[in-house]
Amino acid sequence: MRTANPALSEKTFQNLQATSDVMTIQGTVNKSLILILLLIASACLTWQKAYPSGWSQEAVPEIPDWYFPVIITTFLLSLVIIFVKKTSPYLVPIYAILEGAALGSLSSIFEVRYPGIIMQAVMCTMGTFVALLMAYKSGLVKATENFKLGVIAATGGIALVYLIDIILAFFGMRVPFIHENGPIGILASVGITIIAALNLVLDFDFIEKGAEQRAPKYMEWYASFGLLITLIWLYLEILRLLAKTRKK
Repeated sequence: MRTANPALSEKTFQNLQATSDVMTIQGTVNKSLILILLLIASACLTWQKAYPSGWSQEAVPEIPDWYFPVIITTFLLSLVIIFVKKTSPYLVPIYAILEGAALGSLSSIFEVRYPGIIMQAVMCTMGTFVALLMAYKSGLVKATENFKLGVIAATGGIALVYLIDIILAFFGMRVPFIHENGPIGILASVGITIIAALNLVLDFDFIEKGAEQRAPKYMEWYASFGLLITLIWLYLEILRLLAKTRKK
């Protein structure tokens, strides 16, 4: 079993002790909903902080001082969760809250530049999630080995390009095209968004396999954490794509 999500690798279920209280699909769904609600609630709070008097064309929200410390904290939390899975029930909700705070602040910047873009991005993310879930459950899309290998390879390539871009940014340079709003830049964003969406299929397969293998109950939180990571990535890529199409 393979997945491109770093939190949901093929070795995740190895060396886990079986218990009478096991992972189920319904339990994972419930915990995923809890995490999404926590993320949305946190995002709404930071959104309200950015627009205390309501949104207007004159509003000029800025990235708050706590933004980058929160990003670093969520990264460190994710590492702890990945390497010490038993912490998932305690740390994953905190991760969702912190990610929500960061996303709410970032989203406010996009909204003031491109009015209405956040609702579009949210609806597109939800629509993509539901469509792929239905396609997976109906058997229209199957997580075959070749499918998994293709998505993993593409995701790894994207991660490498983003890493190179981050390194180049320290020297005042960027990877060509991926930040541009020309035809090539938009096509690049479309491709990356499609790969991000296809990772959802691998996540669905991971959750199903975990339930079949009767993984410990805390793995419901861990699987929900992996799904949340993919949803956040998909939302951000859709947001970037929509912004490119509206740049002049």
